[in-house]
Amino acid sequence: MIGGISWESTQLYYELINKKVKERLGGFHSADCVIESFDFAQIAELQKQDDWKALDALMIQRAKSLEASGAELILICANTMHLSVNAINKNTNIPIVHIAQVTAEKINDLGLNKVALLGTKFTMERDFFRNILEDDNIAVLIPNQMDRDLVHDIIYKELVLGVLTEASKKTYLRIIEDLKIRGAQGVILGCTEIPLLIHPEDVDLPLFNTTKIHAEKAVYLALEKET
Repeated sequence: MIGGISWESTQLYYELINKKVKERLGGFHSADCVIESFDFAQIAELQKQDDWKALDALMIQRAKSLEASGAELILICANTMHLSVNAINKNTNIPIVHIAQVTAEKINDLGLNKVALLGTKFTMERDFFRNILEDDNIAVLIPNQMDRDLVHDIIYKELVLGVLTEASKKTYLRIIEDLKIRGAQGVILGCTEIPLLIHPEDVDLPLFNTTKIHAEKAVYLALEKET
């Protein structure tokens, strides 16, 4: 696991993975895993500078460390940092469980063909996530520019710091309602911190919690490798 992006969501990954392993195997079982955890301040500053060459180098370094430790799968515990997937794949020999691919599987399971995507501006505006869904014939809606700024700022100024406010929740719910009016049949919580704020009972559309989907798919794949 490459974590610390931010630690608030990485702890959710660790909890979800261990609960799913215990559910599958029972007894005293827990996840045999290695976590390479960043100081998020370093990552956030490079993202702000739009320095993806430096970010790729850091991600490659951590992925190589996981490979050297004997890891059989790599899990990037953040949506945005999947922008480094191609760079990692070119420099390591173990598979990455791609968060967009496993989310597309869940959307297809429900037979939906148009969903809203919330996340950082990197995730909403760049094509690394959206293209995978569109290749699966899933249309993707994103908020307007002003609302994208709001979604992004709440993530970086509040959620990654563990700050959860009712005002920000209402903002997200209003944005989700606008996307529903535009035809969204479901909503991708495409930032691993958003599920800290928005829960299934808050909306009347299917929510795709990428943190949970990603973590549980990783457990499934890891246990399949052992059988």
